Amino acid sequence: MSSTSSTGPDSKQAQRKAAMTVLAHSAAADIAGRLAAIAIPKHENLREPENGLVMMRGRVGGDGAPFNLGEATVSRAAVRLASGEVGFGYTLGRDAQKAQMIALCDAMVQSAELCGEVEAKVIAPLRAAVNAERARKAAEAAATRVDFYTMVRGEG
Repeated sequence: MSSTSSTGPDSKQAQRKAAMTVLAHSAAADIAGRLAAIAIPKHENLREPENGLVMMRGRVGGDGAPFNLGEATVSRAAVRLASGEVGFGYTLGRDAQKAQMIALCDAMVQSAELCGEVEAKVIAPLRAAVNAERARKAAEAAATRVDFYTMVRGEG
């Protein structure tokens, strides 16, 4: 049974996580274009968009001891809708507007009244675009794939 088909708190959390994944991988212009198609509710900034650094962690071989890989620039924002839902937005890079739009979408995904419209008019089209871009890149990479094989040499 899919966790997104039920109505419990876990499904809401999974839906929110899926939406944040799509928004993080989408371009700011694409998000803005999709948000223009819906009525944006009244909201206030809890945290003005700001830029900062986070420490990136890595592991040798994926399961070795963790180490500090380096720092990455991120932008973050937090908004509260007039109805009380609080949304948070984080994105790699220095795009404060994108972080704010992600926070706004996060808050709207949590709203019972706005969730369906945001999913249908913002998240779903962005998800389709992200998946299409991934498929395009995979097909491009597959076109350059070389199959190697080993011939067994017979000794005289």
